[in-house]
Amino acid sequence: MVTIVLEGVLFVALLVTTGALLYFVLMQFTPLGVRVRQGRNRRLIEAAAARVCSIHGPHAETDMVRLPSGERICPECYSEIVHD
Repeated sequence: MVTIVLEGVLFVALLVTTGALLYFVLMQFTPLGVRVRQGRNRRLIEAAAARVCSIHGPHAETDMVRLPSGERICPECYSEIVHD
């Protein structure tokens, strides 16, 4: 009984290891992996650019103020709009 359970566990471990190796090879050595990395980098750069105010400079994502229209502005610009 123990042998059957152990064989099942080892088979599952073999499947997981094979899947992880296949994923690694696809992401590192194929055009698909390049496309995925480029897309991830593009999203990171666009998110960082969205957090930069042309007047007050860069801000953290948590500091940005979301307007009812969905647009995000920096807290200094928001306080200037509200208090002026």
